Amino acid sequence: MKGSTEKIITGHGHPLLNTVKVRRRTPLNRMFAAVYLAGALALFYHHARTLLSSTTISSFLIRFSFLIADIVLVFMWSTTQSFRMRPVIRREFPENLKPVLQNSGEFPGLDVFICTADPYKEPPIGVVNTALSVMAYEYPTEKISVYVSDDGGSELTLFAFMEAAKFAGYWLPFCRKKKIEERCPEAYFRSNYSYCSETQDIKIKYEVMKQRIETTMERGKVGDEYVTKEEEREALRKWTHKFTRQNHPTVIQVLLESGKDKDSSDSLMPNLIYLSRQKSTASPHHFKAGALNTLLRVSAIMTNSPIVLTLDCDMYSNNPLTPQHVLCYICDPAMDPKLGYIQFPQRFHGLNKNDIYASEFIPLFLTNPAGMDGLAGPIYVGTGCFFCRRVFFGPPSSMVVPEIPELSPDHVVDKPISSQEVLALANSVAGCNYEEESNWGSKVGFRYGSLVEDYYTGYRLQCEGWRSRFCQPDREAFRGDVPITLNEVLSQNKRWSIGLLEVGFSKYSPVTLGFIAMGPLMALSYAHSAFWAIWSLPITIYGFLPQLALLINLPIFPKVSDPWFILYAFLFMSSYTQDCIDFVLAGGTLQRWWSEQRMWLMRGVTSYLFGSFEFSLKCLGFSTLGFNVTSKVVDDEQGKRYEQGVFEFGVASTMFVPLTMAAMINLVSFFHGVIEISRGRRRMEEWFIGMFIAGFVTVNCWPIYEAVALRKDEGRIPTKTTIISAVLVFALYTAASFTSP
Repeated sequence: MKGSTEKIITGHGHPLLNTVKVRRRTPLNRMFAAVYLAGALALFYHHARTLLSSTTISSFLIRFSFLIADIVLVFMWSTTQSFRMRPVIRREFPENLKPVLQNSGEFPGLDVFICTADPYKEPPIGVVNTALSVMAYEYPTEKISVYVSDDGGSELTLFAFMEAAKFAGYWLPFCRKKKIEERCPEAYFRSNYSYCSETQDIKIKYEVMKQRIETTMERGKVGDEYVTKEEEREALRKWTHKFTRQNHPTVIQVLLESGKDKDSSDSLMPNLIYLSRQKSTASPHHFKAGALNTLLRVSAIMTNSPIVLTLDCDMYSNNPLTPQHVLCYICDPAMDPKLGYIQFPQRFHGLNKNDIYASEFIPLFLTNPAGMDGLAGPIYVGTGCFFCRRVFFGPPSSMVVPEIPELSPDHVVDKPISSQEVLALANSVAGCNYEEESNWGSKVGFRYGSLVEDYYTGYRLQCEGWRSRFCQPDREAFRGDVPITLNEVLSQNKRWSIGLLEVGFSKYSPVTLGFIAMGPLMALSYAHSAFWAIWSLPITIYGFLPQLALLINLPIFPKVSDPWFILYAFLFMSSYTQDCIDFVLAGGTLQRWWSEQRMWLMRGVTSYLFGSFEFSLKCLGFSTLGFNVTSKVVDDEQGKRYEQGVFEFGVASTMFVPLTMAAMINLVSFFHGVIEISRGRRRMEEWFIGMFIAGFVTVNCWPIYEAVALRKDEGRIPTKTTIISAVLVFALYTAASFTSP
């Protein structure tokens, strides 16, 4: 709808707040899926025939391996088709909210949860910028409460927010007066902002705050010269020699109180609360999910706003009108009573031109959610998500009553957040033993049982009957940081893979409970993520077996003149073409699509493979490394190489060994095949598919060849990794030679 139609009155007599439209390419997607499925079934028939005609054990095992690989590929392809059956486009009209919300008192309260866990991996100045950006929302400030969960239990983080509370008194009125859209200070001052004396003054104040925070980080302690108020000294005295990261009491510090604190323009400030929950080595803390549940309880005691926003510490607000877009659904009189949350896409700043590590994740954060939005709604991706508080207390039809009435989503808080009674109860519900013999983590709150608490929580909520919406305004709602080294990228993906497999092979698996509770399409959508790591099987098989076959002269694919060759070509080219079209239509470029498919191949023999292996060990009772925080710290030299589009290896990671092996064996086999064909010993017709696969992988592996042989900087692949990989490739070739006819 455009023009005057945007402000029409609906048939129900209220202003139009949102619209939804099915994408026009949906019928084509469905027809293609039917044709491709027929081709996949024909491929299985071909595999069955070739298996039955095998004359040796080695040929049977190789062909059986390809059958397994293709079964996995077709299964994962089928999961991607669920996103293409009914993709939709939604649009919101926040300008039509005025007749619905006529004064600030009618706006619902908003509790914002920001989680951080390590001040040295997640610099406090970045977390401060995130908090300031949401405190400056174009929203009644007395309705906003920002809660910062410090799971690292660091006085450095508390000090940073003491400084942020002071700076907010100048930053918030500045944003309102100038009507700026970029309300994250760091992002604003690196943009092309308009210069004036007032802007220069606020920039100086920001730089002073930043310098004090960073100096404190370098010292590793808070200097006495920076603490000017007695209440600040009292708060910081809690960090004694007995206070450790894994063993300390609850710390709740009210840094700003809406009813009491005012900014430099004499307007009310939002609430700002620092929380470090009680930790004990004798009690499980359930990582981020445990921190979020503590925030859920503490916020219920202090403010109990009906809307809850969860944010990663590096995901700052990029659009001050984001809450209004949310209200276009929550305040719509025609709203689905089962609407549980509104998810915004994760978008990122600082990506290099071609996004070499595919950190933009267009399929995960844009294409797939739009597809699920046409069904029951997108998954929860851990940040940029607005929840109705009621969603955390059981299914829509029957609320799970919390253990105390103050935690109920219907409870009305009628006492100041800094009152002794409120703080005492808040400290109580933040205790490390509070959840014992309760429903927290199982039926109430964010769910425990997986390293990916976001995916698992959203999945369980939708199984209970809740629905969600995907909201993608023209101006990005949130922007975050990306890792700039390959090791960080792969480690993050490995952690996700383990957590997703924990859900996929649990009693709540999407292929069992999901089919029953949500239907086949939503179940397949969730299965696509849950079984992400099994991509490692076909990628590893196709990354090594055809190449070994080339080296030992064992033909395994149809000749070009064989009709079955057309089927192989169709299945490969059509799936890649569809993927490319979807990527570009979602706003990507061809160069970034190439990076996306290259990283998919790289993840297949690294993070997916190692994630599957660690998950298997975990199932067998062996301990694994567990949860690691992704570093947000940027090294200058690494940053320069990233900007230039150069891959950063640098460390002797075990995951780089199979990656380097794949690069080596594909390069050797491809040139071996070229030499053999040029000498007339082999016919291209017979070896075309094998040569194409080896050549395709070789082209994708160019950054690896550079890092092995052409680069001298600190980001190259360590010599130790190269030697180990070469030895293992030779051993693999030697073993394969014994199976050759």
